[in-house]
Amino acid sequence: MTFKPKVALSQDFLGQLAKLPSGVYAKVMKWATQFQADPTSSGINYENIKGARDPNLKSVRVDNDWRGIVFKPTKGDVYVLLYVDHHDEAYRWAENKRLAINPVTGAMQLVVLEQVVQQESVPEAAIEPSAVQDEVKATPSAPLFAALSDHELMSLGVPEELIAPVRAVATEGGLDAIQARLPVEAYEGLFLVHAGDTVSQILTSRETRVDREIDIEDFAASLDTPEAQSRFVVVEDDEAMRSIMNAPLAQWRVFLHPTQKKLASGDRSGPMRVLGQAGTGKTVLAMHRARWLAENRTPDGQKVLFTTFTKNLAGDIQQNLRSLCSAQAMAKIEVVNLDAWVGAFIRSRKLEHRIVYDRKQDAARQAWESALATKDSSLDLPDDFYEQELEQVILAQGITTLAQYRVARRTGRGVVLSRAKRDAVWPVFEEYRGQLASRKLKEVDDAYREVAEIIASEAQVAGVSYTPPYSAIVIDETQDLGPQALTLLRAMIPAGENDLFFVGDGHQRIYSRNRAIMSRCGIEIRGRSRKLYLNYRTTDEIRKQAVALLEGCEIDDLDGGSDEDHRYKSLSHGPVPKLTQVDGIESATQETIAFVNEWRAGHTPEVPLSLCVITASTKVRDAMARELENAGLACVTIDAQNNHANAVNVVHLATMHRAKGLEFDCVVVVAPTSYLGDPADTDNQRKLLYVALTRAKRGALLLQVP
Repeated sequence: MTFKPKVALSQDFLGQLAKLPSGVYAKVMKWATQFQADPTSSGINYENIKGARDPNLKSVRVDNDWRGIVFKPTKGDVYVLLYVDHHDEAYRWAENKRLAINPVTGAMQLVVLEQVVQQESVPEAAIEPSAVQDEVKATPSAPLFAALSDHELMSLGVPEELIAPVRAVATEGGLDAIQARLPVEAYEGLFLVHAGDTVSQILTSRETRVDREIDIEDFAASLDTPEAQSRFVVVEDDEAMRSIMNAPLAQWRVFLHPTQKKLASGDRSGPMRVLGQAGTGKTVLAMHRARWLAENRTPDGQKVLFTTFTKNLAGDIQQNLRSLCSAQAMAKIEVVNLDAWVGAFIRSRKLEHRIVYDRKQDAARQAWESALATKDSSLDLPDDFYEQELEQVILAQGITTLAQYRVARRTGRGVVLSRAKRDAVWPVFEEYRGQLASRKLKEVDDAYREVAEIIASEAQVAGVSYTPPYSAIVIDETQDLGPQALTLLRAMIPAGENDLFFVGDGHQRIYSRNRAIMSRCGIEIRGRSRKLYLNYRTTDEIRKQAVALLEGCEIDDLDGGSDEDHRYKSLSHGPVPKLTQVDGIESATQETIAFVNEWRAGHTPEVPLSLCVITASTKVRDAMARELENAGLACVTIDAQNNHANAVNVVHLATMHRAKGLEFDCVVVVAPTSYLGDPADTDNQRKLLYVALTRAKRGALLLQVP
């Protein structure tokens, strides 16, 4: 039997591929495809690289001017495409690189043995190691990682060759200075140690074993580790090669952080919850999890349900899943927002009620006004008390009788109600439901509750013969789903292995009425809760500014506890976002034009710069669009029907709610000054600002208008 050599692509190779001129790109595609087919071909001439620190790095000719850098070990059948560039630049890149296996984790790592001097003024540039040493000398602080053994440092992912510079680090700034030289899992691990975690806690959370004997020359085995797969991808055939290389910027489809990789695959004993701030890759993880479940744990006749709160986000996810999954896997995934799923269920059972999503509209408003007309005037309670009591107590807890209301929890409601007062208040809610029923309407939370009851009843009648339509359910933006929604999700699939997989972020809870505690909804996640700490989208400067907007706001963990901020970290850096007061739309437009022109002027043209203006309302969005177009800027509006993901060299415009789930290189947020009022009164608005600002990857501007 003939064994085909294993060929892999590195993250650096794909990143460089995206920057190539189209003519060179086509040549590299042809060369790489031929290389993948047979890297041992006599037609491939592996040339030694003069001055290279790793003798296994070889140069391979693409044409007279361009060279590929390939890892070709003296032992084994592993070949890795590492880099491509002009002849001299490719050689310079290879000189200080070494591909090695971490002797503790067993992961393949590309080690930078020395650092190229960079200008500190460049926002995203790496910092020269000598600068780190200078900083260490200039500070009296003790080294941060002096207490860790070499084995512990390597277990976190630190390459053996970089233990000395890591031991020299005495500040968080010093750690950031060597970030570019460290594998992502090493940088994250060191940062978490600095934040207060123990090595044991980090390894347990990562589900990483460090008690195995590692063969540091077995590069084939090293490629099988989640850590290596976060930066190298093995290509099995021409089709896989072309699929990856035709979309070099879509690296989320190929590379996952080691923690994401482990969470996306493998069996779980029950419901799983994953938290992470905006930009930490929660939705990407959820999509990879759905694919794995569809490919490995979904028999014929069942599907994986991928659901979320809004229709727009569900549409975006479905589009991305199509690019991630094979046709066979996609056929086993159903993507729909929960409201749409409930509406379809109601129609399938030929139930007559329509769902109320806005109590201020038409028949629902009339029903509510009729109910308020029955209130006991002696209680002297305002109308908004009744509406908040309805949303936060009656509907949220699924209360249908006075007896239930008498003993219901009312934590945080502010107004204490005795039993007699509850008895006096209850008729308003009873009348409202009666008024809705007479109009064949139903509140969405009541619809959730009744659908859950129908599903439970049907399952009970069917007994052991009951087969749910879904093998698993994956839920994105969990923070937007209320108690009845979570209770319904629990009812939709029997408790068991791989049943429910939740991702969410309390920082982005923009619908405060939907706050829920998972355990009270029948969803037990103890021992199955994880966090994603590294932000891949947003610079640390933007992340910190966005988090600062939430000072004074409560951030929950979706299960009755609190989330914290000091363990989160961004991998990239850039300019600090500007916060500017303007006196109206015209001034906001001028600031926006200056911001757009500044970023476009400093941007290389190979990859178009994506920009978005995000507003609090459609009225302001449309007014900004008119002003920008009058100034000569091409604009497209993101609405319910289209996110215009493929539009280039334009300024996108969106509302804060519609921008959720999207990302752009640069963002201008236009918000009323009132959004930054007392945090006690502006919790929702501040979280909307957080969502809007964290759509930006590189640059952001926040404009406050009267």
